[in-house]
Amino acid sequence: MHTPSKRTPANEAASDMCLTLSDQLATYAEGVEAAPADARAHVDSCLRCQAEMVQYRRLLRGLHTLRTEVLEPAPGTLTGILAHIERAGERRAVRSLLQGRRGAYLGGIAVATAAAGAAGALVLAGRARRRALSPAS
Repeated sequence: MHTPSKRTPANEAASDMCLTLSDQLATYAEGVEAAPADARAHVDSCLRCQAEMVQYRRLLRGLHTLRTEVLEPAPGTLTGILAHIERAGERRAVRSLLQGRRGAYLGGIAVATAAAGAAGALVLAGRARRRALSPAS
């Protein structure tokens, strides 16, 4: 059977320090601010604060990976998307002509054109980003 630990002044002081440091551990883990000596000493002796620092560092590594990772679409993905948009626009345009709605026909053309322009802009932006991220030759 587990008996609760006695509350001693040392335990209470450590607990108070944990509460005090909880908001600052992220900045210390990131290296934005150096931890004062008393905070470093506490973290060195406190498993709870050590675990929290490890979690912050793991989170920062994950965020850094997301920031530096460049995702490339599979070859043909963009072409397939544009073809699908074009086919959908053509189907909509034919339906609207059959129903006598010329405004919808023009709208379908406008949507397809805008989508193609947006996709082209995404490709150009991706190329520019890859050039900016690649090391200078």
